[in-house]
Amino acid sequence: MPGADTTSRLTSGEQGRRVPLSSTVAVWLARAAWLVVAIAGGAAVGDALEERSRAVQVVGTAGAWLGFGVGAAALAVTGVLTLTLARTVVPGSLIVAATAIAGGADPGTGIALAAPAIAGTGLVASAEFGRVYLQASAYGDELRFGLRPPFGYVLASGATWLITATAVVLAPVALAGRVWPLAIPALVVAAAGLVLLPIRWHQLSRRWLVLVPAGVVVHDPVVLADTLMLHRRMIESIAMDDRGIAAQHAADLTGPTPGLAIEVRLNEAATAVLAARPGSPNGTAIHLTALVVAPTRPGSALRAAAARGLPVT
Repeated sequence: MPGADTTSRLTSGEQGRRVPLSSTVAVWLARAAWLVVAIAGGAAVGDALEERSRAVQVVGTAGAWLGFGVGAAALAVTGVLTLTLARTVVPGSLIVAATAIAGGADPGTGIALAAPAIAGTGLVASAEFGRVYLQASAYGDELRFGLRPPFGYVLASGATWLITATAVVLAPVALAGRVWPLAIPALVVAAAGLVLLPIRWHQLSRRWLVLVPAGVVVHDPVVLADTLMLHRRMIESIAMDDRGIAAQHAADLTGPTPGLAIEVRLNEAATAVLAARPGSPNGTAIHLTALVVAPTRPGSALRAAAARGLPVT
């Protein structure tokens, strides 16, 4: 585990000094947007359910407020688990807005919900927001930088989330309204999705480049079977790279994902174990003398590495 040599967590004040002000602002803006979502959502959902049966009104209203409450809790408590929860629940307000409009809500109330829902979704998905949550769960004197998600993995996660979240919103209301052709499939999809998929979504929140006193750690359960720990004596240089040159000689541990990355060159070989795949269920060990990772904020990661005396070039 990164930072296992230091057992105590940092206090909230110490953690705060390890994230930029922009990250703290992003979190508070997300909280403010969610408050507006709750207020506007109550109006939009009530408008959409006005002509429905009493059972549908009760179930729909209770479900909406349950979602708003879970989102508020995820935004109030920072940590890796609640990062996944926030990024799962907050975008669900977009589905609620679309469902409310499709269900007959006044377009004005629907738009009043959709606008803060879009803002909140963008904020919780941002690297600045994620930085606060990752650092809140850090141990001792470690700095965590989130890694950009592999394109294929995030595409699959987004598609499965959309299907599951839509089913979760529709199933209770359809059951209350006894719309069985919709209720039964939606219930099956929602139940299966909530049982099988959250652990896969959570893997995206557990991908970090970590600076520790002893060196650098790559913690990435999507790409690696085991955490890769590099002692500072092994590190020859750390530099920005666009993968045009590094891809020729460095192990690409980005997923892959497009965009700027960081190349770490070593003065001695290290062993990394790649995550299990259908053809290699126990993972694949590779020996490397250079590697490429893709932090969401590579410049910030390089500046922090330089401040810690690592050989940034």
